[in-house]
Amino acid sequence: MAHAGIKTVILLSFVLAVGFLLIILSCALWANWLPLLVALTFVLAPLPNAVFASCGGDEFSAEYEGSGRIDLGRFITAIVVVSGFALPLVLAHSEIIHPGACAMSIVGGSLVYGTILAYSAAFKQEDSEFD
Repeated sequence: MAHAGIKTVILLSFVLAVGFLLIILSCALWANWLPLLVALTFVLAPLPNAVFASCGGDEFSAEYEGSGRIDLGRFITAIVVVSGFALPLVLAHSEIIHPGACAMSIVGGSLVYGTILAYSAAFKQEDSEFD
């Protein structure tokens, strides 16, 4: 069981390194460091979800399935993720960055965010009923 966890961490770290490499190469090859903002965007994207997930109310505080705070966290996360994809597209459309840098930063950012999601899903601890 622990052996599978080590393999998962190694695979996820390799994919994360490739994602950051693509983002840094998108900056370095065309001598424009604005696509580096994509890395910052995708690294910060899960933060609202993580903060608001711990703010869930008890069983009697919500009238429906779910919590407004959790929905707000997901909404802010969605805004940040869409901004991470849209920022290089807008910069490429306005000819501030090269279209190749746009493509590399989107692919690299997708790998970074996907790695963060996969790590969270792979090592999520289930709450016990008796804790």
